[in-house]
Amino acid sequence: QVQLVESGGGLVQPGGSLRLSCAASGSIFSVSTMGWFRQALGKQRELVAIIGNNGFTQYADSVKGRFTISRDNDKNTIDLQMSGLKPEDAAVYSCYALIKTNRAAAPSDYWGQGTQVTVSS
Repeated sequence: QVQLVESGGGLVQPGGSLRLSCAASGSIFSVSTMGWFRQALGKQRELVAIIGNNGFTQYADSVKGRFTISRDNDKNTIDLQMSGLKPEDAAVYSCYALIKTNRAAAPSDYWGQGTQVTVSS
């Protein structure tokens, strides 16, 4: 019933920029934390950035100063503006959200299918 759909991935040159977007839809009562994770080939999945519904943000040290996460609480969407991209940023980027489907239920984790970011000259 709840879906997260990412968009904006693609191929960019080193030093370039990309903007990723994620939209949550379906049976949503409330959304608390949302964020972006990434997984490079042969590597473990890692946190990129998270944002609370109060605007609090947290970034991986490797992307701090280059990536910016933002949120529209009314639309249940988040964006990740990426600049100064490096080859080591190449990965599948997945959207995450902590969502309650009704006011009495405990929140649950939801994941998007992921979008590929390739950084190459």
